Amino acid sequence: METTIAAISTAMSESGIGIIRVSGPEAVEIVSRIYRSKGGKKDINKVPTHTIHYGYIYDGEELIDEVLVMVMRAPRTFTGEDTVEIDCHGGVYALKRGLETGLKNGGKTASPGEFTKRAFLNGKMDLSQAEAVMDVIQAKNEYALKSSVEQLKGSVQKAVKEIRKDLIYHIAYIESALDDPEHISLEGYAQELLGIVEKSQKEIAHLLKSASDGKIIKEGIRTVILGKPNAGKSSLLNVLVGENRAIVTDIEGTTRDILEEYINLHGISLRMIDTAGIRETEDVVEKIGVNRARDMAKEADLILYVVDSSRPLDENDEEIISMLDSRKAIVLYNKTDLESKVDMEALKERVNRPVISVSAKEETGIRELEKEIKNMFFSGEISFNDEVYITNARHKEALMEAADSLDLVKNSIEMDMPEDFFSIDLMNAYESLGRIIGEAVGEDLVNEIFSKFCMGK
Repeated sequence: METTIAAISTAMSESGIGIIRVSGPEAVEIVSRIYRSKGGKKDINKVPTHTIHYGYIYDGEELIDEVLVMVMRAPRTFTGEDTVEIDCHGGVYALKRGLETGLKNGGKTASPGEFTKRAFLNGKMDLSQAEAVMDVIQAKNEYALKSSVEQLKGSVQKAVKEIRKDLIYHIAYIESALDDPEHISLEGYAQELLGIVEKSQKEIAHLLKSASDGKIIKEGIRTVILGKPNAGKSSLLNVLVGENRAIVTDIEGTTRDILEEYINLHGISLRMIDTAGIRETEDVVEKIGVNRARDMAKEADLILYVVDSSRPLDENDEEIISMLDSRKAIVLYNKTDLESKVDMEALKERVNRPVISVSAKEETGIRELEKEIKNMFFSGEISFNDEVYITNARHKEALMEAADSLDLVKNSIEMDMPEDFFSIDLMNAYESLGRIIGEAVGEDLVNEIFSKFCMGK
């Protein structure tokens, strides 16, 4: 990492300020070539670390912008290298000119995620924390942000290291005993190891159990709205979104295609998918929409089945009810402002799912819906005090591989196999867990992870 990199670290849009970040061994020297203080006498190379300086950026003798320059010297920086951040005015052209001037004077354009990659390679954070940086940036709700911040603070790292500490101790013990059997006995050791393996399995299982909640926290609950035509699906979506996103008419079959919207309910993200009304139809376009609705229902985390209480249940409702089998679903007893033609208690027995009385027209029942979703997916609450949530698919895969390796260790113990068999599978589990925090990863994987980052991070 002999090169010094530079990039714009804020969004390229009109704004109050924009930041150009420069990091590397020549960061301060490069900025000194383009910075001038107000009086023209200040030398950036000689200023104390972690100080801010007012002045101007020049391209030769051409004034580019009025700026604040923050000088931070290694190792107390994000990347662990000398870093300078230039606070410019947030105009797109001003930022581009500022960056181009820095590059002209010795900087190299940063690759996506290269600042965070350098922080990882310089030991400022582990790989799970580095990934959390992007998760913080991309967080769509309160819980996703909290989860990402906890991971950034090292919650995943701590949990993984605790498991690895036990494993490496016993790997070393077995290897020592095999090398020096006269002084280190393995008699009765298998049962002791079995206890350690089962303890580690429980800890991994606990982390894996959190992965489903973690995925939902991060990506949102994939929620599909089903119902027969004119049941009030699009009206419900409009109420939840807070604006008229879906076309609503009294004509059956108005919704013919999939409409997606992200909404936030008390910190929980829902990826809402409005679908065509379920019915048999000869209309070619509507038929495609109905089939897509059926497909979407198969992939849903949650189905909201909207029942038009002003019309008796029919064969279309029966089809929808059959689609709820083995899926998380909430039934919305809609149009309660009209005379009811569907018995609510009979409906509860029929669907064996929570039934909530709502009126999309009068916007009632929404709070009850929010509460039911929270109870259904998070047992009523999400706690970040002691809980570690696995939100990364790569972490989940590594945990599953570690669990499989520990199963092999357990089987070997139960089959009274030689101790060197234990050591091999214990090491595999240890290395699988190491991939989570970056202690056992190849360069290609590191490059792939950071390539998904934005340019200035």
